[in-house]
Formats: sequence, C-alpha cells, structure tokens
Amino acid sequence: MNRFGKWVALCVSIGGLAAGGDALAFGNAAGGGSEGAKAPATSGPSKVEKAKGADACTVSETYEKAAKLDKKTVSVRGKVVKVSKGIMGKNWVHLQDGSGNAEKGTNNLVVTSQDVPNVGDVVTAKGTLHKDKDFGAGYLYKVIVEEATVKQ
Repeated sequence: MNRFGKWVALCVSIGGLAAGGDALAFGNAAGGGSEGAKAPATSGPSKVEKAKGADACTVSETYEKAAKLDKKTVSVRGKVVKVSKGIMGKNWVHLQDGSGNAEKGTNNLVVTSQDVPNVGDVVTAKGTLHKDKDFGAGYLYKVIVEEATVKQ
C-alpha cells in the first residue's frame, strides 16, 4: 500500500473509532483536537491539589506556560475524566484539576501513556509537554503531555 493509501486507511480507522463513541480521546477544539471527542463535562469543579516537585504544574499552567515548557518534563496531578485505550498504540487520558476555563478549553489536559488509569482516579502524570502538536487529520493540540507515566 502506498503512502496515500495508508493515510486513507488511517483516516477511515479514526472515523470508525469516532463513530463508536468514546474510542477517541482527542481534546476539545479550544484545547486542541476534535470537538466530537472532547472529555465529558464533570459534575461540579474537581479541585485537586497540585503535584509536588520542581516540574509540577496545574492543568491551566500547562496552557499558560506552554511556550516555556515545550519539550520539557512536567508533572500534573488531576482527576481522570476520560480514558481511551489503544489509539495509535497509546492510551489517551484526560485530566482535570479544577483549574483553567472550560469555555477556553484550558481545564482539560490530554496525556498519552501506556498506563491505564480508571475514570475517577486522582493521578499524577509525568511526561514531556508538547505545544501545538499536530497529529494530522484535524487533530491539533495546543498542549499535550506525551509518553507519560500515570500513577495514583
């Protein structure tokens, strides 16, 4: 299969997964990613204590300091509000800590990991922050933390 064929196959796969409900974990349009696969709204604010350490950030700080933190290790503590497993060989975890603005999309952080936390868990994710990450096919993230370890 040529490159174009592989791209079409990928797009068809993504479309099929998106049709299946929560198969994709791409963030909301304001925060980057697809509007159709954004994390669900939580019932009331979930205030979670900030992670500890020199690389610790709140969810909103990852957006506010994205230029400075690009390609640097960060630790973010938050409540897992959505998990989509095995997309592009990764698990896509949405974290919220009560910071940020839902209307601006700065209250939800997408983290990719091989770990699989449960929705509702309060976890600390440590990985590399990337700003303006473009996966193609319309999936662009203002901020994403990749290759993270996710621990309770």
